[in-house]
Amino acid sequence: MTTTMRTESNRRSWNAVAPAHQSHRPGQAAFLRAGGLTLFPEERELLGELAGLRLLHLLCNAGQDTLSLASLGAAATGVDISDEAIGIARQLSEDSGIPARFVRADVYDYLAEAAGAQFDRIYLGYGAICWLHDLAGFARGVVDILAPGGRLALMEFHPASNMLSPSWRLAHGYPQGGALLELDGVGDYVGAAGDGLAPAGFAPGAGGFVNPHPCYLYRWGVGEVVSALAGAGLRILTLREYCYVNGERPFDAMRPGEGRRMYPPEGAPDVPLMYGLAAEKG
Repeated sequence: MTTTMRTESNRRSWNAVAPAHQSHRPGQAAFLRAGGLTLFPEERELLGELAGLRLLHLLCNAGQDTLSLASLGAAATGVDISDEAIGIARQLSEDSGIPARFVRADVYDYLAEAAGAQFDRIYLGYGAICWLHDLAGFARGVVDILAPGGRLALMEFHPASNMLSPSWRLAHGYPQGGALLELDGVGDYVGAAGDGLAPAGFAPGAGGFVNPHPCYLYRWGVGEVVSALAGAGLRILTLREYCYVNGERPFDAMRPGEGRRMYPPEGAPDVPLMYGLAAEKG
């Protein structure tokens, strides 16, 4: 199967699951309109002050984080491969009264077409890197559209966590090399997370969702991500690791904490479960 065929299957998989995800978030528009934010403190710290800045949110999904960034003062553009997700994002922008531009496009196509644009901030968050088949090409595309002094901010699940089984046992080798992983389809992780990914309020929504379209992920290590960005000419400002997860519940018996954070099970050793990175264009 070619990369183009895998990308198309991924688009279909995200189109199928997007309405299921949205079914669990009935109060989002009112929440955002009232000044609520779906963001976590970690990504806000990496991004820095946003008022008056041009911001691009790549792989933005259904736009709730993009609109949160816009409400902090950014002139925000969100890009995602899913037609359904972008449709939801545009409706959410209209219903919340928060302006933002949303573009349906494959990330590589968008970066090529936007070459020469000038964004002050580019953001990717939580489960984005695994959809990139060419890290070096992605990094070069980011550099092409960042303004001088502009910053890329990334909040991502730590690949070390992919070495563990749901019961917190070492079960897999360290992800690296862009190794291909085929799954049955993007699942309803929003429903599985409860209010962790629904700060406006959680609804049972669609139950028993089964995705009819498989998806294809690419497994990269932290060092490979950092090297690709540095190799494209970005200066790494910070790289942080966190021994908890924001919002999601990827393992059994995880302990909830404040701020919709999930911690390792009682008695389990601390393991990096997320990492955050900020890099600057000179």
